[in-house]
Amino acid sequence: MARLIAILLGLLFALSAAADDGARVVTAKGKFADVKDDVVAAIEQRGLVVNFVAHVGDMLERTGRDLGKTKRVYDQAEVIEFCSATVSRAMMEVDPQHLVYCPYTIAVYTLPGKPGVVYLAHRTYPQTAALKPVADLLQGVIADATK
Repeated sequence: MARLIAILLGLLFALSAAADDGARVVTAKGKFADVKDDVVAAIEQRGLVVNFVAHVGDMLERTGRDLGKTKRVYDQAEVIEFCSATVSRAMMEVDPQHLVYCPYTIAVYTLPGKPGVVYLAHRTYPQTAALKPVADLLQGVIADATK
């Protein structure tokens, strides 16, 4: 019986891991630049500052040519990086190893052949009391940006 329970728990864990690929993705209708601006505005409305914007789509396009790769992965893709001193400090006071979850990022991208659809994505976090405010912050920014 104990072995059956262990097998079932293992299967349950495997299924839950397969269901969560580490990212939460939301779609919005509109233009890339407008949705990106809405994300930045939603961050700034919370009194936070964008630290950096990584132009990942441009980098992949540029390096793809150097590598002899012709497949276009994104039409446009940028990753917006920011942090919250309040949320970060609280999670790191609980466990200094939570440093790995900071800074926070939201990816904004469009895909070839999908005009008018903008994807917004962020990492998922372990469901703990210390990390819930991070997930809530990211989901709130995206919700406000896609209203």
